[in-house]
Formats: sequence, C-alpha cells, structure tokens
Amino acid sequence: MSAEQVLGTAGVARRVAGPAESRRASRAWWDADADDYLAEHGADIGEVDFVWCPEGLREADARLLGEVAGKRVLEVGAGSAPCARWLAVQGADPVALDLSAGMLRHAAALGAATGVAVPLVQASAEQLPFADGSFDVACSAFGAVPFVAEPWQVMREVHRVLRPGGRWVFAVNHPMRWMFSDDPGPDGLTVVQSYFDRTPYVEVDPTGAATYVEHHRTLGDRVRDIVSAGLVLDDLVEPEWPQGRETVWGQWSPLRGALFPGTVIFVTHRP
Repeated sequence: MSAEQVLGTAGVARRVAGPAESRRASRAWWDADADDYLAEHGADIGEVDFVWCPEGLREADARLLGEVAGKRVLEVGAGSAPCARWLAVQGADPVALDLSAGMLRHAAALGAATGVAVPLVQASAEQLPFADGSFDVACSAFGAVPFVAEPWQVMREVHRVLRPGGRWVFAVNHPMRWMFSDDPGPDGLTVVQSYFDRTPYVEVDPTGAATYVEHHRTLGDRVRDIVSAGLVLDDLVEPEWPQGRETVWGQWSPLRGALFPGTVIFVTHRP
C-alpha cells in the first residue's frame, strides 16, 4: 500500500502545523513511504554516492564540503544514508541521522549489503543528540530542513554541534518552486500561489490530523535563519539543469529545469 493508504490521507489543508505535529507527521510519513520512495528513487540516489539534488550535482564534482578525509561529519536527514556511506569511502568519519526508523532500516540493510556501514542515529534535526563541538562538517541533501516548523532551530543546533570553522552545507527545494504545482509537465509552469504565502502544505486524515507536512521559507528567510544562528553564508548555489539530462524526478524535469531553478544549496560555516 502507498503511504497515503497506510496513513489514511483524505485531503489537503493549508493551515498552521507546529513543531510537534510536523515531527509526528514526518516520522509517520517516511516510515510508511520508505519502501516506495527507495523503489522509485533508489537508482537516482545510489547506494554509495553523494547526489545533492535532482539536477544530478554530485559532491565528487562540486566539493562543497571541502576535504572530508579524517573529518567527523554529521549527515542531517540522511534517509537511507548513501551520502554518509560515500563520505566513509572518502576517509571521513560520518554519522547518519534521520527521524524515520523506516529509512534507517534501509540504511542498515544497505550498509550490510555494500560493506560500508556507518553509525545510524534516530533523532529530530531540531534536537541533535550530540555534545557541543562534536563535528567538523555537517551536511544535508534535502533532509529534514523543508519538513520542520522551526528551521532556525536546526541552524542553531548545527551551529552548536560544529567545531569553530566547521562547514554546514544543505540543499532544499528552491523557494520559488513554492509558487508552482508539483507537476513536472506544462501545467507545472503556471504560478498557482504567492511566493510570500508561508502557510504550510499539509495533507490530513479524516480527523484532520496531519499525515504529511512541508514548510515554506523564502530565500530571505533562509538567509536570516542562517545568520541568526551565528553561521556565515559563504555561497548560494543554484544548480542548472544539465544539457541532455532527461531524468524526471518528482516535480523536477528537463522542461522546468531549463526555465527556473529547482534546488538551492547553502554553503555556510561556523566562525
């Protein structure tokens, strides 16, 4: 059964969803959807690979994290942890953190299958269970940040667990995508809502309880979240759709990718 069937999703409500409800919904959603998500996108993200985004930008080429060999690295919202396993192969000492037991179950199985096992931790990105200054680098490829009600808390927690000079790089949906539907075809080229409407997208069950929540922050909001946490923004990367790439990945497609960005990657560090 699909995650919608498992969770009894009955409709969509545009309403406020606070931190606790968002966490409950995300945990339940990714537990229910883990098998289907990886069946559909496992080949795209790989088993031991670091793909930043549907545009296909790889850390092996972009090197946004800098030199990782010998570094202790935290992956936030790791899912099945292909990025953490790639980091381990590069000589890093990674830890993969995710809210979903379903995703971490796949991470454990893939660690065994590939022979590249990494430490797995189930926890919320808003409350990282690590001591201050535990990591040299932190990263997230579409993990956690878009799904939390208070993303500034994630920024503050990452700042706390990084050592001075530590780099924090995270990729999220480009904020301008909020204006459009998730259709990868021509219907996805029409603006359907305001960029400035920060009301979360919430799927609900028949009782009105959230089964899926996604939060919107403008580009300026994201920058302010970073700066208010005491981090320094070093770069803002908007990957272009590569010539000849025909992949359709959810709402991402060659049609839309040729016209406007789908991903933004924030490169920051703790001073």
